[in-house]
Amino acid sequence: MDDDEYAKLIRRMNPPRVVIDNNASDDATVIQVDSVNKHGTLLEVVQVLTDMNLVIKKAYISSDGGWFMDVFKVIDQDGNKIRDTQVLDYIQRRIESNAGWFIPPLRSSVGVMPTDEYTAIELAGTDRPGLLSEVSAVLTDLHCNVVNAEIWTHNTRAAAVIHVTDNSTNSAITDPIRLSTIKELLCNVVRTNSGSRAAKTVFSCSDTHRERRLHQIMFDDRDYEGVKRAKTSASRPSVTLMNIEKDYTVVTMRSKDRPKLVFDVVCTLTDMQYVVFHGMVSTEPVEAYQEFYIRHVDGLPINSEAEQERVIQCLEAAIERRASEVTN
Repeated sequence: MDDDEYAKLIRRMNPPRVVIDNNASDDATVIQVDSVNKHGTLLEVVQVLTDMNLVIKKAYISSDGGWFMDVFKVIDQDGNKIRDTQVLDYIQRRIESNAGWFIPPLRSSVGVMPTDEYTAIELAGTDRPGLLSEVSAVLTDLHCNVVNAEIWTHNTRAAAVIHVTDNSTNSAITDPIRLSTIKELLCNVVRTNSGSRAAKTVFSCSDTHRERRLHQIMFDDRDYEGVKRAKTSASRPSVTLMNIEKDYTVVTMRSKDRPKLVFDVVCTLTDMQYVVFHGMVSTEPVEAYQEFYIRHVDGLPINSEAEQERVIQCLEAAIERRASEVTN
């Protein structure tokens, strides 16, 4: 048995344990998660909470020694504890399944539709006025029905994930000739004014979380490069890095609070191949504070100034991207 199979066996023998308590805090529902740790576990849990539109007020993270132990204090969008037993049971089942999208959705806004029910289109290019309307017009002319779409813009770049079906069948588009036509015409739209960077149109069969894909697309498009930093701007996030001896790099972030902020940061660290060993999150109306003790998956902290600068740029971009999202 190789190391990967052994790790999977250990996880099967020790499934995640979730305890939800509405009495431990006066103003929030407390969710405690204990499980065998693997790269991405923290993101999976935060993604479940985010998909349920819960607000993470505080979080305490620890995952040393191969075991993941986290505590989250959450509230709903109205600032109240989560009292609905159906919702609480759903949260517990999704986290304990360790693969939330295979659990039937509680309501239409939760979960991911099977990819054979729609065609997923990913776009990346230069942002400009009218881009989304032009993309929509092309799809309409090609008899595509837009099931849902989300577009982000940041630092002159744009990325979109669009789910479409055939107008006549209400199912995924599979004809290769038609797909080629759609790709060619959409490429023409996003290629306009793209400058030296290539525009991209891709049909995706990935079941990756849509908002995570948007982060990945913009990261691959290097939207974090060349952002002008205002030294005294209170509106921009503050990201600092500090190494503690040879053990960890401590990442500290201060920014305005907003929905899904913790997900965006954890998603970016995970996709950059960094592991969070300890952490603390505290969000208030005026400011959100996040502190994570990280190492690269190779077990080392960040050692070079160039990589420190890159991590700072990427986290700043992750915090700022969602401010310009457009969702249908």
